[in-house]
Amino acid sequence: MQFGIFTVSDITEDPTTGRTPTEAERIQATLTIAKHAEEVGLDVFALGEHHNPPFWSSSPTTTLAYIAGQTNTLQLTTATTLITTNDPVKIAEDFAMLQHVSGGRADLMLGRGNTGPVYPWFGKDIRQGLPLATENVELLHRLWNEDVVDWQGRFRTPLQGFTSTPRPLDGVAPFVWHGSIRTPEVAEQAAMYGDGFFANHIFWPASHTQRMVALYRQRFEHHGHGTAAQAIVGLGGQVFMRKNSQDAVRDFRPYFDNAPVYGHGPSLEDFTQQTPLTVGSPQEVIDRTLGFRDYVGDYQRQLWLIDHAGLPLKTVLEQLDLLGEEVVPVLRREFAKDRPAEVPDAPTHASLVAAKYGDEAPRQATPKANRGDNLAGPSPYQDAGATAATPAAPVKTGSAFGPAATR
Repeated sequence: MQFGIFTVSDITEDPTTGRTPTEAERIQATLTIAKHAEEVGLDVFALGEHHNPPFWSSSPTTTLAYIAGQTNTLQLTTATTLITTNDPVKIAEDFAMLQHVSGGRADLMLGRGNTGPVYPWFGKDIRQGLPLATENVELLHRLWNEDVVDWQGRFRTPLQGFTSTPRPLDGVAPFVWHGSIRTPEVAEQAAMYGDGFFANHIFWPASHTQRMVALYRQRFEHHGHGTAAQAIVGLGGQVFMRKNSQDAVRDFRPYFDNAPVYGHGPSLEDFTQQTPLTVGSPQEVIDRTLGFRDYVGDYQRQLWLIDHAGLPLKTVLEQLDLLGEEVVPVLRREFAKDRPAEVPDAPTHASLVAAKYGDEAPRQATPKANRGDNLAGPSPYQDAGATAATPAAPVKTGSAFGPAATR
């Protein structure tokens, strides 16, 4: 099981000092947070995507590529990549490149986004959000799995004889998560492709998350990717810790009360009771997180939001220290207990390569000599016989997704 943190890249006034960091300060702070996440033993760092103030992360792959060069083991991902307003061709290219420069330590989380004005800024209609996402996800998978794509849809210009470069590292596409807070259609889409489903249940009660994950598991099995228990599930959460719970509540209250999203609304006590937000001691975070398994089953990835609402860098690094030293080691041990053998580990590049190739050497894409216009034959690559322009037979991906899984 993987443990990590995610950031939404907000730039928020610290209510205890009245100071708002600059964009430059917040960006540098995020880089420090990511590197410290690896130092304390966490597995994953996830970065959101926004295109409006007060958020800074408009180019997640640029940031993640830099972090890749500063780290050695950290899995890098997004939370979220906007599948509606980004061109799937650019997503395919950017994340394949991130795979290469990170040595395979890259995946991504697709989502529609929750900021309405972004759609017209990128020439899209928010009323077409769901069909736009459906079409773009289909094209994205084809761009990674086929060397040459002929395609026509509703929302972008057609493609004829198009090759996305570079090809995915070792011939294996980045693993895709579909992130959602409230949309059942996203759970269905993840299940249809055999992708992962990330229930970011930071604003919703356990009963809602339970229904969403149950739907995804049911449909994952329906589509023939394995049993419901073999579906790949991730969860979001929010924590704030001090050595004792009274100090945690006292220190976090001004940040909660003034947070842009939930500030000036429910009380801290009501919000922690009704959602997964946990404010207290490390033991309380352990107990609350272990309880997630009671309503979603055994799952693969747990991410926490710890750097929002104006919290200063020093405080965020203290949260990471507590996660790494006191919380995650216990969670690793406890989640491993009585975990059924059929429940897969979180997908990694190495596990996906092993599932696809077994003992055979993975693909190393080598172009043919051509004019750069894909007119040298059905594929511009020397191993064209193994990568025809039409989709190959489904590849059984084994224990990562269940024995009947296909990609």
